[in-house]
Amino acid sequence: MADELILNGFIQCSPNHQIKGMWKHPLDETSRGYRDLKWWIRLGELLERGCFDALFFADVHGTYDTYGGNRDAAVRHAVQFPGIDPTVLIPALAAATDHLGFGVTYSTTYFPPFQAAKLFSTLDHLTDGRIAWNVVTSYLPDAERQGLGVHLEHDERYDRADEFLDVCYKLWEQSWEDGAIVLDAANDIHTDPSKIHEIDHHGRWFDVQGPHMVEPSPQRTPVIFQAGSSARGMQFAAQHGEAVFVASPQGAAGAELVTNLREAAANAGRDPSSMKIIHATRLIVAETDQEAHAMKAEWDRNFSVEGFLALFGGWTGIDLGGHSPDTPIASIPATAMRTWVERWQREDPNHEWTVGDLARRLSEGGAGTAFVGSATTVADQLEEFAETTGLDGFNLITSPVPWGLEQVVDHLVPELQRRGRLRTEYEPNETLRERWFGRGATHPRSQP
Repeated sequence: MADELILNGFIQCSPNHQIKGMWKHPLDETSRGYRDLKWWIRLGELLERGCFDALFFADVHGTYDTYGGNRDAAVRHAVQFPGIDPTVLIPALAAATDHLGFGVTYSTTYFPPFQAAKLFSTLDHLTDGRIAWNVVTSYLPDAERQGLGVHLEHDERYDRADEFLDVCYKLWEQSWEDGAIVLDAANDIHTDPSKIHEIDHHGRWFDVQGPHMVEPSPQRTPVIFQAGSSARGMQFAAQHGEAVFVASPQGAAGAELVTNLREAAANAGRDPSSMKIIHATRLIVAETDQEAHAMKAEWDRNFSVEGFLALFGGWTGIDLGGHSPDTPIASIPATAMRTWVERWQREDPNHEWTVGDLARRLSEGGAGTAFVGSATTVADQLEEFAETTGLDGFNLITSPVPWGLEQVVDHLVPELQRRGRLRTEYEPNETLRERWFGRGATHPRSQP
């Protein structure tokens, strides 16, 4: 039997997460739903009905203010703004579900590790071991202007993150011995102090004495997600990532990325199989290919060129605000710009890529992975993609929401289950780490 695929819903607590402009579609509920707890609960229940592994929350700190030299375009087109904090939703979603995991983005740049360790131990307790932390170093310079801290240079943010996780690992794994909670009423001892330890960490960035504030949770350490795509980011992923979130082309280029990540993990002293590689994949599923492509046409009519260019500006620091949609990319003197386009140029070497093309390509999947069709068509595409690249699964981006996810659950999920590529029911009483790495996987496999 073929291996089961990891399937996560990928979303953000803001309108039209990755598909800028789809808030205008009459079936899209995110503009009001993102601030409605009952709406989120219904979404969590939907994904659990579909036997999804997890609901994965993106998050950012600050606004996208590169395009045009201000944040107006980002505000106008709801580019990850407005938004609420996803961490506070998770206990309610966990109470409404029994098995669905939760991945949540949290920055190592703008929060202290002592607080992060406390937060994720709390979430791990309240979800019964179903929490994953998507470790990010953050990239929006605007966060510094909001008083969140100094916006460090790219590689230095990862240096800080290495030490940040070192502190968290010590708090989670070393501060409390098993059996420290004794509940000895006869001797009036709730917790045995001899089994609680200070970590006494003194480093470049942090001085943390300990002990950890929270008793060990079901996983002790949450599943560590990571999404770095730069050379330094991949080094960080190789050291820490139990699940690595990627966006790559199909075919040989995608296979090369997966191979490089697993080799980097081996070079870091890890078993390459201790890393699950999960791809960001946009898709539209309907009962028939024709219906799916009709929705794709609606998607294209609603998408916002300016919104996507504002998003691109935040990702890259490149301001395309002074360029019309028909401006050729080759005429723009930005090395990072051409690096992006090189990914797509291979598909059509004779096409002259424009700024408008770039925006549209971002709407269609960025790295070339937007799948459209019936359940059979999309299942074929997902299987081929996974088999030719070595991927373990997918973070699914659908739109409009919740319609897109409902179509996945009602049509694609049964097809994947029929093929043996998705569970038909959950295993009882398993943590998220055990779901991905087997029973008894109680400690992070990201550590040598």
